[in-house]
Amino acid sequence: MASATTVEPTRRDFLFIATGAVAAVGAAAVVWPLINQMSPDASTLALASTEVDIGAIPEGQIITIKWRGKPVFISHRTEKEIKEAEDVNIATLPDPQTDAARVQKPQWLIVIGVCTHLGCIPLGHQGEYGGWFCPCHGSVYDTSGRIRKGPAPRNLAVPQYTFLTDTKVKIG
Repeated sequence: MASATTVEPTRRDFLFIATGAVAAVGAAAVVWPLINQMSPDASTLALASTEVDIGAIPEGQIITIKWRGKPVFISHRTEKEIKEAEDVNIATLPDPQTDAARVQKPQWLIVIGVCTHLGCIPLGHQGEYGGWFCPCHGSVYDTSGRIRKGPAPRNLAVPQYTFLTDTKVKIG
């Protein structure tokens, strides 16, 4: 017949468990600050999004705001600019994209104002398409921020944004 034997815990067993627990807490106390320092600081988190009151922007005007250290163009487009942007044959564009895919509301175009060629800042209401012109290397963008001529390979980037109200937009 088999007999079961039970071993009583000894003082040495208690010391092993206690030492292991103290070592685990100590390791966590050392690792926590190392992991925590990789989180973005408060100033970076503050730049993660910005709210802009667009109610005061007259039709036909472009304003520039700063978001995450980059310029962002907010254009209050006229009916003529909207029609020109919608009537473009997208098959002729170097970076084909419809106007509807670039805007949430047709009268408002919001793009990051950095040329996709070498990172210059294009000038608004310039060039033969009435959009933006980058004087550094001659890239021309239309009223939808799409590249039409020049060395830039892509359209002006559209940041993530949402309309909070009819006159307030949150970028980021």
